[in-house]
Amino acid sequence: MIINHPLLGPRDAQEFTYLGDASLINRPYWLSENALREFHDYLYLRDNPAGKHRELWFHEQGDRSWLVVTRNTVTHEITKVELARDVAKARPKPEVLQ
Repeated sequence: MIINHPLLGPRDAQEFTYLGDASLINRPYWLSENALREFHDYLYLRDNPAGKHRELWFHEQGDRSWLVVTRNTVTHEITKVELARDVAKARPKPEVLQ
C-alpha cells in the first residue's frame, strides 16, 4: 500500500505505524459537565467500520509526522491524506464553562 504523504510524496506503508481511529484527535474537554462519561467513551469505545474510515498513521521511519488517512477498509483504497496537525487546528474549540 502506498501513502501519498502531503510533504514527502508517495511512501510505502511499511514506513508508517497504524495507530487507530482518527477520532482520537477529538479529545473531550476535561471541564465539561459530562467529562467522566465522555472520557470513558473516548478511551474504550471504538468503531470497526467496513468501508470509508479516517485513521491515524505515524511516519515512524521518516519525518515522524502524524497523518490522517481516509481509507476504504475493504479495498484499502486511500482517498485522502492530511497532516494531523492541520485536522486538529481546523476543529472547533470547546466551550469554556462559566
